[in-house]
Amino acid sequence: MTVSDTTAPADPSTFPATGTLAPAFAGTVLLTGVRPYGEGEGCNVLVRDGVIADMDAPADTDADVVIEGSGQVLLPGLVDMHVHLREPGREDTETIATGSAAAAKGGFTAVFTMANTNPVMDQPVIAESVWMKGQEIGLCDVHPVGSITKGLDGKELTEFGMMARSGAKVRMFSDDGKCVDNPQLMRRAVEYSRADDVLLAQHAEEPRLTEGAVAHEGEIAARLGLRGWPRVAEEAIVARDILMHRDYGGRVHICHASTAGTVELLRWAKAQGLAITAEATPHHLLLTDERLETYDGNNRVNPPLREHADTLALRDALLDGTIDCVATDHAPHGSEEKCCEFEHARPGMLGLETSLAIIAEIFVRPGLADWRFVARVMSEKPAEITRLPGHGRPLAVGEPANLTLVALDDSWTVRGEELASKSRNTPYEGMEFSTRVTTTVLRGHVTCRDGQPVTR
Repeated sequence: MTVSDTTAPADPSTFPATGTLAPAFAGTVLLTGVRPYGEGEGCNVLVRDGVIADMDAPADTDADVVIEGSGQVLLPGLVDMHVHLREPGREDTETIATGSAAAAKGGFTAVFTMANTNPVMDQPVIAESVWMKGQEIGLCDVHPVGSITKGLDGKELTEFGMMARSGAKVRMFSDDGKCVDNPQLMRRAVEYSRADDVLLAQHAEEPRLTEGAVAHEGEIAARLGLRGWPRVAEEAIVARDILMHRDYGGRVHICHASTAGTVELLRWAKAQGLAITAEATPHHLLLTDERLETYDGNNRVNPPLREHADTLALRDALLDGTIDCVATDHAPHGSEEKCCEFEHARPGMLGLETSLAIIAEIFVRPGLADWRFVARVMSEKPAEITRLPGHGRPLAVGEPANLTLVALDDSWTVRGEELASKSRNTPYEGMEFSTRVTTTVLRGHVTCRDGQPVTR
């Protein structure tokens, strides 16, 4: 299936205001010979004062910064609605600064960092500090995600309204890492969220079915002696929350869908006209539980890597829109948390710097989809779901200059020590990819150039 068109995001004037943004670059940037959405022979794109000023500028246009595109693909800046930047609390594994650098290197202009920090992101002052620090660093818009329940304890709801009206303008809430498994509490969260039109992102895991589980429940886990994590643990919560959305409204999003059954439940929901949304991760789209043969802790993730049939179902669902977008679930961990027995390894993988290359490898290179599809699932849809103004916008005159430039047939090998992230827990160590982000632009500021983050 080839996706040739995308649906434009909703009018950003209808979205809630974001926090106070760092100013746009007060100057000009010229991108020469670039191909918007990978189409055409190439053109020269002029950015002035943080806005696209010309899509067909003369090659000799005077500019403060000139980027030689030479046939590279120009995309709207990528948006990741699911990352873990660990600050505050675990700055030994990632910080807002190192996470922002990884995001810029991966082509992202906006990311949403989850609430399972220490302290938990359940108070406006914590969210505001994260937002402000991200703006001071200036490599990426770092949007804090509030927790659904106070302290992630699953007992009492966070004050959604206070967080939404704070200086950080929190627009998404999640207990990611834990599931809001209490159905009465989730019902109240759905009802309560409607007042401020905030998004609830659910980590779908029935904990009574996953106690002690570390790997997908299947033949490989059984043979390796690893306790199995059944598909039904995810699917039971997905089914419940679809019905919650049907009966009580609100905006519900399913994090890191991983099973063919979840795909079928989402497909049913959308056939009923329900506006539930979902994401898939690059690792669930590429990797399977066959990688567990080595007992390498870098392959432990939550939810676990599934079987090949699940991977194929997720790919088809992303192509046909049943799954709305890609989100990395970027989860840094220290070496001591991964270089241990598999069952003791902390779940999570790095994802920001490899995600676009993986999506291109799976979908674009074999001709299953085009670059407009990539723009849709990695920029436009995440921005639309999170009601994020200024991002995921069309490549057109007058639009904000949040941009990503991608080189094709530019082979590179993943090396953990070369990543911008502070941690090294990549499952892709030694893998070779053919697509590489060369340049990222945030409101006219060049935040990545020649594949390396640029400090202001």
